[in-house]
Amino acid sequence: MASFRSWVNQHRLLSFVVIAYVFTWTIQGALAYSGMEASWTHSILIGFGGFGPPIGAAVVIWASGGSLRKWIGQMFKWRIGAKWWALAFGLPLIILSLGVLLFVLAGGPIDLTEFESPFIYLFAMVWGTVWGGGQEDLGWRGFMLPILQDSYSALTSSVIVGVTWAAWHLPLFLNATTTHGGWPLSQQLLWMVSILAGSILWTWMYNSTGGSVLAVAVFHAGVNAMGIFHPADPEALIPNGVPDPWLNLLAEVTGAVPLVLIAILLIVVYGGDRLADRDPPTPQDAGLPPVTESDYRV
Repeated sequence: MASFRSWVNQHRLLSFVVIAYVFTWTIQGALAYSGMEASWTHSILIGFGGFGPPIGAAVVIWASGGSLRKWIGQMFKWRIGAKWWALAFGLPLIILSLGVLLFVLAGGPIDLTEFESPFIYLFAMVWGTVWGGGQEDLGWRGFMLPILQDSYSALTSSVIVGVTWAAWHLPLFLNATTTHGGWPLSQQLLWMVSILAGSILWTWMYNSTGGSVLAVAVFHAGVNAMGIFHPADPEALIPNGVPDPWLNLLAEVTGAVPLVLIAILLIVVYGGDRLADRDPPTPQDAGLPPVTESDYRV
């Protein structure tokens, strides 16, 4: 056990990524292989598989003799100021509005006769924060990002996290019952662009709030949930139950463009070094103790 903890402590990032991938790919890969139909049980199990990143972070912090309480505390850091909560809740609406405007200008058909209940949005926000994606951020942003930013710029760290985060989703693309599983290659590539842009946005929110994973998770959930209110005409997108490839591609492109534009704006305004107007959180802020020479003695 001592040698295991020593090895993990010596290879913190590698251990985190391996544990996150193994946990998630085992559960979500088994679901893809099982052929289970889409259902609430299926969604809950998919979400459970999404706990790979926080579990990987928890194991590394434990092995390193760090503070699990301090690390988890980032998920309860809500005293960040009204400005940042307004952005966490309001920016997804701006992203949606820009995407819809571009969709309409490009000739995309919309239907304004029906809108989902706000209660569905609230449910999607809560679900997305604690089980449907936000739980990942305790690992990607609350652990991996501070370690990377200790050696690299915020922009470079965001790209590394984004690529690792995107590849981690692979089992969802192999499962025909998930949204990702039905995407053509062009849509998958657009999603990758959105992931990288989103990673920059999440870094900006994390750094600017002094390490509030809660704000990042809410922001993340809001962007995911905004699709509920996109007014694209479903009968045109999926005529006779068969997706129209051009219109679906148009919806994805116009949805990705606002994320990319905002990411570029943040880089221009704040600079790629910190992506914030303050110093980024350190590994110690995320619960990890400093690395010393003794950590590398087996």
